[in-house]
Amino acid sequence: MVDGGAVEHGFPHLETVRAAVTALYRRLSYDTVSTFATSVPPADVAFGDGDDLHLGAQRVARELIRHYRLPDARMIVGFREMQHAANIELTAGPEYFVELNDRFRTHREDIGAALAHEIMHVYLHRLDLRFPGTRDNEILTDTATTYLGAGWLLLDAYREHGEASQKLGYLTPEEFGYVLAKRSLFFGEDPRPWFTSPQAYTAYEAGLARARLDERQPPLTAAGWAGRRRYARDRRQSRTPPDTPYSFSPGTPPRVSFPCPTCHQRIRVPVTGRVRARCGLCRTVLECDT
Repeated sequence: MVDGGAVEHGFPHLETVRAAVTALYRRLSYDTVSTFATSVPPADVAFGDGDDLHLGAQRVARELIRHYRLPDARMIVGFREMQHAANIELTAGPEYFVELNDRFRTHREDIGAALAHEIMHVYLHRLDLRFPGTRDNEILTDTATTYLGAGWLLLDAYREHGEASQKLGYLTPEEFGYVLAKRSLFFGEDPRPWFTSPQAYTAYEAGLARARLDERQPPLTAAGWAGRRRYARDRRQSRTPPDTPYSFSPGTPPRVSFPCPTCHQRIRVPVTGRVRARCGLCRTVLECDT
């Protein structure tokens, strides 16, 4: 949790984020991912002025449990002074103890964001899905929270006012925007009307631009003129420069592999001109000019 300090920007964790999206599809399957087509609505995680702190936190936790489809999990929410935003002990369940930073006593609008991340830890724990190392595992958790419909809360908790700043989670604001945009492009759901933070809107737009760039990489037909020209040159020379997402392999005909713009699993197709490919993981149909 950044509280008053400098907020990191840009896309420094993009490769790990993409690997996390791929891991979600591989572990859950297309059918299960598709059941999360509707995000957590703002009304379900809102705090009213007269809401009791502890009862309200328990209510929000129940809504997130319902959203993640963890019917046999129960969250007991407490508050204490701590460095991080929140903490949860991963046990066999069904009861889990979540501790939230004391600052949420007076920033109740962000309790849903903190709980969304911590309860996703339970979801991933039950799936036995994890990345090695604390940093990468937390990036996986942020990515899963966002892609499965609760991470817009984490991006909306990002605010900067002069020298004051606040951000929850391990992803940068733009990376949260990128994952939200990936979700939006897949499900056709626009999260922008839910943002209360103007900085969240800006970060989402930056993430959306980066996500759309994934859809315009050769050999996809939507690639721009410059990308198509470079791809044609590399294809003639049968070489794979280090800064390109595609790679060639010999054969009759030769083949080119490239990441699916939706789930980032690599796809291999023959270099034979116009071809339509279907990703076996997320079922996205891709128009290619190889």
